[in-house]
Amino acid sequence: MIAARPSSFSRVIITELMIPSYANFGGKIHGGILLSLMDKVAYATASKHSGAYCVTVSVDTVDFLQPVEVGELVSLMGSVNYVGNSSMVIGIKVISENVKTGVVKHTNTCYFTMVAKNEEDRPTTVPALILENKTDVRRFIEAIFRKGFKKDYETNLNKIKKTWDKQEIASLLEKERCINQS
Repeated sequence: MIAARPSSFSRVIITELMIPSYANFGGKIHGGILLSLMDKVAYATASKHSGAYCVTVSVDTVDFLQPVEVGELVSLMGSVNYVGNSSMVIGIKVISENVKTGVVKHTNTCYFTMVAKNEEDRPTTVPALILENKTDVRRFIEAIFRKGFKKDYETNLNKIKKTWDKQEIASLLEKERCINQS
């Protein structure tokens, strides 16, 4: 196995034309189509870095910033932002281009956590990531913080769930647009 690979080694760009069958009832490209394309670029990026079959274990912070229109070219850019032992965080930036007007929009950003698997379908060690520039360092550190924020969120939510009572729940819900019939 290769001990380390530079971040540039596994960068992937997939470009696809958005066709009418991809549109939702509002005439924009369906979010599920974009998610499927993001999953493909995450797989391609992670597999290229690890040299192994990879599976999606988490999708974090999928931001839909602007709609994508039928007829636009969508480019999905994937990069390995962080590596653990068998896991990799793949950052994905999505841009769309109107080929008639030349207008380019940043439409989505998201982070996929992928795990490399061996022939026995067990997690396998991935190469370390060689950070080649300040952008790579920033992405790696941001991934460390996102990982910590996610762990803190889960820990805090579990603590809250164990301690809340009916009065607290009623107080929280009375400020919301819901009807509690439990």
